[in-house]
Amino acid sequence: MGSEVRLRVEQVHELALGLELSGIHFLRALRKPSGAVDADVLPPGFQERTRGQGLVNMGWVPQMSILAHAAVGGFLTHCGRNSLIEGLLFGHPLVMLPIFADQGPNARQMEAKKVGLQVARDENDGSFDRHGVASAVRGVMVQGEARMGFVAGATKMQEVVADKELHDRYIDEFVQQLRSYSAAANSS
Repeated sequence: MGSEVRLRVEQVHELALGLELSGIHFLRALRKPSGAVDADVLPPGFQERTRGQGLVNMGWVPQMSILAHAAVGGFLTHCGRNSLIEGLLFGHPLVMLPIFADQGPNARQMEAKKVGLQVARDENDGSFDRHGVASAVRGVMVQGEARMGFVAGATKMQEVVADKELHDRYIDEFVQQLRSYSAAANSS
């Protein structure tokens, strides 16, 4: 969930149990929540129950290399800008779990573009649970019309994210605007 996002142990457990409940194969990079004891990071028996379904790596993983692999069918993300770009660069549909800052608006924008689904939240306190996680993961990952739509949306966004010529043009236009602003300020 990124280097800035720190989930509480209860949230880590609900996320893990949601992945298990989904029945979908997964790889999870997990940073230990602050103050957590190793034995308490995952729900009791989780790794034994998910053997063959999922793998949890405690620590850093080469995210870009993993996302580039053909076996990856989707990306669970907090929707920070860098994570979005990394996931979309490879055309992956998204399971979105925004936590703070720009992540909520980013997730709403991606959902509007039909790139994936947000994990359902409690309307009163904003919390999420295992059932919401499992539902969003299955909604994005299980073959069918909905998944095909999310793959198409992610592929469309991939074309934008991977278009170096477009990005170069945006940078050139931005630099030109700065120069014209600077010239106008100096002539005053």
